[in-house]
Amino acid sequence: MLLTVFNILFVIIAIAMIALILMQRGAGAAAGSGFGGGASATVFGARGSSNFLSKATKWLAISFFAVTLFMAWYAMHRANPNALDMDLGVMGGQVPTAPVVDGVPVAPPAPVDATVPTAPSAETAVPAAPPAAENSSQESPQPTPQND
Repeated sequence: MLLTVFNILFVIIAIAMIALILMQRGAGAAAGSGFGGGASATVFGARGSSNFLSKATKWLAISFFAVTLFMAWYAMHRANPNALDMDLGVMGGQVPTAPVVDGVPVAPPAPVDATVPTAPSAETAVPAAPPAAENSSQESPQPTPQND
């Protein structure tokens, strides 16, 4: 519930920051004069919009980062606190050792699965087909006599 409230607050702050940043007058202030450049002095007071918008943007940015850091901290502490004490199953136990014969470890035989067919032995293998003969309708070239 708390994380949902902070997510909603996070989105509202982000949208407000975008709106305030887009309303500020930048270095190319002449380009903004087509959108009523002189009218902002009457809306935001005699000092103009630079003071109000810059202060509001500053506080929104501070609150944006504060909410971000709190949500990250909350998510980390809400995660499994006993992660180091978890039972890892096979990986957590002792590793079995292979049997040793004459100082050399021997792997146990692999289990035979009845669903896997075995390859045919050399005695029962079917020989490969002979290569196909070329078309007999074509005449073979005649050897040319050589002059000695």
